[in-house]
Amino acid sequence: MKRFPAVSLFSIALLSLTGCFSTTRVVQKTQAPEVYRSAPVEVLEKEISDRDTAIKTLTASVLITASTGGGKEGKVTEYTSFKGYIFVRKPRDLRVILQLPVIGSRALDMVSNGEHFTLLIPPKNRAIEGSNQVTKPSKNGLENLRPAVFFDSLLVPGVNSDEFVALTESTRVMQVAHRRQEAIEEPDYDLAVMKQKSGNIMQRLRTVHISRVDMLPFQQDIYDDQGRVVTHALYDKYQEFNGQQFPMLITIQRPLDEYTLKVEITKLVLNDTLEDDQFEVPKIPAGYTVQKME
Repeated sequence: MKRFPAVSLFSIALLSLTGCFSTTRVVQKTQAPEVYRSAPVEVLEKEISDRDTAIKTLTASVLITASTGGGKEGKVTEYTSFKGYIFVRKPRDLRVILQLPVIGSRALDMVSNGEHFTLLIPPKNRAIEGSNQVTKPSKNGLENLRPAVFFDSLLVPGVNSDEFVALTESTRVMQVAHRRQEAIEEPDYDLAVMKQKSGNIMQRLRTVHISRVDMLPFQQDIYDDQGRVVTHALYDKYQEFNGQQFPMLITIQRPLDEYTLKVEITKLVLNDTLEDDQFEVPKIPAGYTVQKME
């Protein structure tokens, strides 16, 4: 009698049963983009660093919309959008001014030198001063907002000489505009930036997700020293300014604090001269309540 290997008998049995115990469902078909690029890690690292080096200052007219909440609260609250201005001067100078809707007077004025910040909230006669690093997190996620969140999200930092990189490949599915039945499965690069923590232990600082269609970052994930993602920065609607590509829509998601800031840039000037007085700490008016934050 002819004997069959056990694996063959199992395969035959499985195939004979699948017709009775299987279902088929329709899923959205995806297709690859017609053209996409490939590049080694050395080239990607250089492009990220060169793009960062090329931008010295930034002046932006913006529309900022904040929302708070999520799964922990079981609800999401979206706040009124504010027009305003963002000024950035490297290495770490930042100023954010927001205006009240309709009236146009200042709703918020924040200045930071990279280590400390001062925040004025004129409608509430309130001022906040503190360190750029949160040492005692508040239950109110927006109160944990620090200047570094703006600075690190608006600009994708280059790779320092004491940092290490690793490259992996992935894909993301993108819906074709106005065509629900069509989607593009776009190949991407994930550039992880790390530093040596101790011995052979590495600490991930951030991951830059790069589209292989235009070779521009579409997302940056920033980690804390415990390895948790504290910021997702999403980049969209790139435009060219003096030879530099810059996103006109930046969405800043803070998953641990459960808030999101959508920054729509309506006007942008890169590498204009910004004077010291534009980053001068505003004087706290008499009668303001001053809060110290750690």
